Amino acid sequence: MSTISYKDAGVDIDAGNNFVEAIKNDVKSTFDANVIGGIGSFAGAYSLPSGYKDPVLLSATDGVGTKLKLAIESGKLDTVGIDLVAMCVNDLICNFGTPMFFLDYYATGRLIPDDAKSVVSGIAAGCREAQCALIGGETAEMPGMYSNDDFDLAGFAVGIAEKSEMNTLANVKDGQVLIALPSSGVHSNGYSLVRKIFFDTLGMNLDTPFEGKPLIDTLMMPTRIYVDLFKKHKDKIKALAHITGGGIVENLPRVLPDNIKAIVEKDKIKILPVFEFMSHYVSEEEMYRTFNMGVGMVLVVDESDVDYIISNTDGYAIGKLVRGKKEVELI
Repeated sequence: MSTISYKDAGVDIDAGNNFVEAIKNDVKSTFDANVIGGIGSFAGAYSLPSGYKDPVLLSATDGVGTKLKLAIESGKLDTVGIDLVAMCVNDLICNFGTPMFFLDYYATGRLIPDDAKSVVSGIAAGCREAQCALIGGETAEMPGMYSNDDFDLAGFAVGIAEKSEMNTLANVKDGQVLIALPSSGVHSNGYSLVRKIFFDTLGMNLDTPFEGKPLIDTLMMPTRIYVDLFKKHKDKIKALAHITGGGIVENLPRVLPDNIKAIVEKDKIKILPVFEFMSHYVSEEEMYRTFNMGVGMVLVVDESDVDYIISNTDGYAIGKLVRGKKEVELI
């Protein structure tokens, strides 16, 4: 009886080793002076930055969701890594954390080195934009768990904050202004509904023209990363909310004290064409509690700082804070 190898069972160790070698330059391109060692160790090491009086470590984890299915179907794999990083680091800054390093988990039924390299190249690009180091990751080839060329992604970000700056609830008061930072598109939430509308209901395909380009280009637009903007204007920001699943109505209350209500003027929101289109098939209430509607982040700022923020970012005012029950009122 002939012997059976791990490769016969569907796991190619050589392909995994070749993949690690192929991504080394992308990974190293994210390193900063605080990274200790390099790729290939059992664990990533990172020195704590100096200059903090009472440092606190923060962590965030997320995935890409059903958007990943579109990436696999279209073969457009070079941007989902940016989405992965964005969904984690955009959460960190909402607790006034500065991202330090990132790790990823890539699980697949069959490792295709070129595809995996495209994904990791996107992760590295996202890390460079977020100014954090990609210090580790795991690639798991599990043919009994995932079918064919299917795969999944998860990301993990760690940041650092000054403990005294983390309690943003104490900074939020009535009379302050809500500044919207535009999203780059659908970002990475609501794609089950996106697929239902465009493909199941309307019978479109990935190449259907939409707004002057193939539909897939609109749907795969990577999630915007707001880290640089936050770091540059942190001293003017009282609080910020990442608008992900649940939209403005569910995410903005997370930064409000119990006695403060957010009034958002819908006609001031610069709604992106993709949301305008989908709103013909989905109720307004469902749209606002599923999608970002063109707003990727909401800043809370003092009225005296509104002109500064608008002049130095692409943000614009969409509402204000008043006394009342903790909620968002769309008017």
